[in-house]
Order: sequence, then C-alpha cells, then structure tokens
Amino acid sequence: MSTSLILVPVAVPLLGASAYLAAGWRPSTRWIGSGCAGLALAAAIIIAGAVSSSGPSTAFAGMLRVDALSAFMLIVIGAVALLATTATPAYLRGEIDAGRATARTAARHNVLVQVFLAAMALCVLAANLGVLWVAVEATTIVTAFLVGQRRTRSAVEAAWKYVVICSTGIALALLGTFLLNFAARNAPGSPGLDLAALTRLAHGLDPGVTRLAVVLLLIGFGTKAGLAPLHAWLPDAHSQAPAPVSALMSGVLLSVAFYAILRVKVIADAALGAGFARAVLIVMALSSLAVAASLLLAQRDYKRMLAYSSIEHLGLVALGAAIGGPLAVSAALLHVLGHGLAKSVLFLSAGRVLQTTGTSRIDGVRGLAARQPMLAGCLGLGILALIGLPPFSLFASELGIAHAGFAAGLGWVTTAALALATVIAAALIGHTSRMVLGAPPEGPGAATASVPLPVVLALTLIAGLVASAVLGAAAGPLISLLHNAAITITGTL
Repeated sequence: MSTSLILVPVAVPLLGASAYLAAGWRPSTRWIGSGCAGLALAAAIIIAGAVSSSGPSTAFAGMLRVDALSAFMLIVIGAVALLATTATPAYLRGEIDAGRATARTAARHNVLVQVFLAAMALCVLAANLGVLWVAVEATTIVTAFLVGQRRTRSAVEAAWKYVVICSTGIALALLGTFLLNFAARNAPGSPGLDLAALTRLAHGLDPGVTRLAVVLLLIGFGTKAGLAPLHAWLPDAHSQAPAPVSALMSGVLLSVAFYAILRVKVIADAALGAGFARAVLIVMALSSLAVAASLLLAQRDYKRMLAYSSIEHLGLVALGAAIGGPLAVSAALLHVLGHGLAKSVLFLSAGRVLQTTGTSRIDGVRGLAARQPMLAGCLGLGILALIGLPPFSLFASELGIAHAGFAAGLGWVTTAALALATVIAAALIGHTSRMVLGAPPEGPGAATASVPLPVVLALTLIAGLVASAVLGAAAGPLISLLHNAAITITGTL
C-alpha cells in the first residue's frame, strides 16, 4: 500500500479546510466539505480492501500504521462525515436566515469541521500511543470552538465544561502514557510507545506499573468516549453544538476515543491477562448504562435525550469489548458503525426540529407527523434504529453482544445491561412519541407547518436510515473486515 493512500484520509480534510480559509463560505464552496468527506470515505474503502488482501502497512517512518481495525474506523469516520457535511449547507442556511450566523461564521465552522475530521483520521492511523494521545487532544481543542459556536451563555458554559472535564481525562491518559512508557523502557526489547511493539512485547512489562497505567488510560480515554465516571460533559456539549457537529461528536468522536481504549486493552490483555481490563470495562459499561437510564426517564430536552443515549451505546460497546472474543468484538465494532449512522440521522433531524420550532423542549413539540411528515418519519425511524429494532444494524450488533456475553459466562452482567437498555428504549419511545404524535401546542411549536424540509437534507436522512437497514440485513464485504479487526484486538481466530 502506498504512503500517499494512507495519508489521504488526513490530507483531504486539511485541503478542504485550506479551501474554506482561502475562499470563505459562498455558493461555490458550500459542497467542498461533503466532497472531501466522500473522497475520504472512498480512500477508506480502498485502504480496507488493500489491508484485507495484503495485511497491515506503515507510512511516515513508522509513525502511521493501518490494519483492519484502523481501516474499519476510517470507514466509520468517512460515512458519518459524509452524512453530516452533506446536511451542513441546509443547516447553515437556516442559521444565517434566522440571524444566528453569518457567512464568516459558516466559513469558520467548515474550517474547524475539516480540521476535526483530519484529527480523528490521525487518531486511528497513529502507530504510536504518544501520537494517538496528541491527536485525541487536538480533537478536544477544535471541537471546543464548535460547541461554543452560537456564543450563547449555555453554549459557552457547555464548551468550558467540555474543555475542563475532557482535559482532566486527557491528563489522566497522559499520566498513563508516561507510566506505560516507563514500563516499556525497562522491558526486554524496549518497545517504547509503538502500539504494535507494545503488544508484541507486553509480557515483559512490569505488572504493577502496567496495571496503574492501564487504569489511567482507560479512564482518561473513557472520558472522551463519554463513559462513566467522567461523562458529565457529554449532554451539555452535544445539546449545545450545531446539529452537524453533534452528529460528528456523537456518531464518530466517541467511537474514535473508544478506539484508543481498544488499543490499550490489547496491550493490557497481553501483559496482565484478559481479566483485568475486562473488570474495569464492565464497571464503566454498567455505570454508563445506569446513568443513561436514570437521567433519560425524566428528560425534558430532546437533544440532551439523544446525548444520554450516546452514553448508553458506548456503554454497550464497552461491554462488548469487555466480553472479548471474536463474536463480541465484531458485534461491538458493528455497533459503532450502526450507532454512528442512526445518531447522525437523529441529531440532524433534531437540528431541523429546533430550527423550525425554536425550542429544544420535548413538551414544546407536538403533532410533528401531521405538519412535517417527512421529518417526523425520519425522526421516528431513527429512534427505532437507535433502540435496536430489526432490520436496523443495532439489532444485529446488540444480539451479537448478548449472545457472546452469555456464552462467556457473564450472564448476570449481560442481563443487567439488557434490562437497563430496555428501560432506555422505553424512555426514548415515550419521549419521541409525544413529539411526533398529538395535537400541536400553541406557541413556537405551531410554526413548523410552513417550513418545508430541504430536499438535500431529506435525502441525507433517508440515506442514513437505508444504510443502517442494509447493514443490519447483510453486512456484506464488511464481514471479512470485522473479522480481521476482531482478530487484531483479541489475537484469536
């Protein structure tokens, strides 16, 4: 595989950012973002094919490395980015028409989004834990400006909360990186922070130092993934960010942070045995599910509702990783992609609801199906996809995680997770049904009848739902890639 091909997912968004810096936001540039996302997705698919046929490759003097897991994550980034950036022009037009944004704001938004996508691609291509940490920190810096883009008091508070909590988590991850580097320097072969070398030589790491390093790394990167205990930033940031940014943060940023956890888990399992990381991840998974369930029952804001759902789904992914084994890990990775597609559709739909009703309160939106049937249909189907009903892919992935959990002797953990997921599903259906059905309220929620859904946005939402359904019915070529990625993480056939 050529070095230039590996660099495409990082270089193309940076070129897009440069184009927006030079030309600004205007009719001739508004589709640059979606064009870059499409190219990055195409490159990710080609890279995945090359990895499947010829194995992992390195570039940039060994600083970048692509294997089946990183290739799959590049596809997730590209797919979610394509949905979010295609919907962005309609969203920004609505903000500009309402006087909440200007052409300058739109240009800055697109520059930051493209840099954000480049940083996430660098995360999954990094061959070195230090480079991975730097890339994760870069996503925090860039997205902080996006969260506070509207410059309201709530948005600025959410941005600061995001920075403070995530910086705390990233600081813990940095301390864990230092400790792991210390253990590596005193281990046979001196693997340094190279991820492949650490995995290969993990048996020589000092167990005590490695155990502490792994805990710090899991909690640190888990903070960015929205896992308990340092999850409190997520509902505020996702509810205040622009809708396309919320789609990217929930649909792919959390998963990229969890990718870092998977890389750490591979090292931990080789150095300490599978039980240690499993125990930590189970605690984080069940805690995250419990937090999401308890706070969703009485939720009053539909964007925060979707944010708490993200905590739930990353908890399920953490459970799949904790269970281990090819089936559980493959299901967890499939869950990552399915969640990204469904959550993108929902946050983009929620952004349109907010623009047309002027309220993010659940009780402020009624009778959406009668007044905007296309938007209501996409919102309703998105919720059904999110709670894991067939034929959507989250049904297959949750079934795979549950089956693997019972087979691995973790029946009580799996049962508890399924019970909490059922409570969350009931809460999501209850809240959404009140928005979609019923008579419209008096006040701002009654204004939606005269505002049509933009054609491009409608096609984007439908495409996301169709992709989720097709993925649930037949994963197709992804099956081989998922299997190879699971082998990368578990080391078993």
